[in-house]
Amino acid sequence: MDIDRAIFPILEKEIALPFVSVLMGTRQVGKSWLMRKLHRTCLERGIAASYFDLEDPYTLRSFNADDGSIVELLRKAGKVVFIDEFQYAKNVTRIFKAIYDKGEGPKLFVSGSSSVEMHRHLKESLAGRFRLTIVTPLEFQAEYSTIPGASFPEYLRFGGLPGLASLESEGEKMQALRDILQAYILKDVRGLLREENIRAFNSLIYLLAENQGSVTTVASLAREVRLSEPTVRAHLDILDQTYVAFSLDSYATSLGNELKKSKKYYLYDLGMRNAILRDFSAAEERPDKGAIVESFIFLALKRRLEANMELRFWRNKQGEEVDFVLVRDRVPMPIEVKYRLEMPEVPSGVKAFLRAYPKVGAAFVFSTDLQADVEWEGRKVFFKPLLEVEGFTGVF
Repeated sequence: MDIDRAIFPILEKEIALPFVSVLMGTRQVGKSWLMRKLHRTCLERGIAASYFDLEDPYTLRSFNADDGSIVELLRKAGKVVFIDEFQYAKNVTRIFKAIYDKGEGPKLFVSGSSSVEMHRHLKESLAGRFRLTIVTPLEFQAEYSTIPGASFPEYLRFGGLPGLASLESEGEKMQALRDILQAYILKDVRGLLREENIRAFNSLIYLLAENQGSVTTVASLAREVRLSEPTVRAHLDILDQTYVAFSLDSYATSLGNELKKSKKYYLYDLGMRNAILRDFSAAEERPDKGAIVESFIFLALKRRLEANMELRFWRNKQGEEVDFVLVRDRVPMPIEVKYRLEMPEVPSGVKAFLRAYPKVGAAFVFSTDLQADVEWEGRKVFFKPLLEVEGFTGVF
């Protein structure tokens, strides 16, 4: 199914720009689809372009030659060259550097499934020569809602992986998500871990899914999965660098009572979390429905972070907390998430944050459908429906 991706116009502009365009992301988020559409766009404009899929053994064989031969192959391939799953080629970032530095080679678009080792090579070999785009699952309103019959409750159950859009039955979608999860463990992770750590790694993923959005520490995770803290940190780094789980640090300035070592963790897709938990029941019926909508808000906010922004959470030693703190130009704004609210009552955690940070001008509360603006001790508190987060800028 052809779904218009919001990121495509940005990538389309990069066709005319000289740097190496790198698309990264976990499995089945649509990297290859974007690459092939960009390739078609070039051909439609009369731009000579070639596409290499390195998951194809025959094509990969062409990249097993010496560096000079590969450089020559790519230089003759057209004005724009697309290389899908580039991590399978040896010394590939060094080849990209050689093409870029000569200034006579083609424009390169390359994509890859997440690879911890590839991150290091990109930073070392292509520093200042590439632009990285992280491809994420579909957003609901701009992308997922364009699918015939799509609904928000379905999105909360099966997530936004675009490959599921063409599947009609719930059973097919559940099986597809389980297959993607299995492929991640078997292909992307197995080569990075010792065999005896695979089971513990699986336990860690389940623990993160089960406690998604809860405040935790590496020490407590290590106790739960019976691994050392350094090993758990290494596993968490793998999840982060393969774009499967994201960590959130606590917010603190000079105050002494905020938590310093605690973090919150979120998986990259709602459907994938449900696949790990083996629970695809409707959010309305689930005891963790608060975590589900909080995760939806987190993923939407993360997509919108700009260079002058960061996302944190806040909790003090008294247990008062706010789900998210959006920091723009070092100015914090508290954001709380509730599944459903009947009245615009300011949550206690938001009150505590506003008391602790009297210079903060406003706060936001997202819930299923409540819309209202109230004032609390001279500060504005905006109550917004969940879906409005996808147009959220943090400016009031």
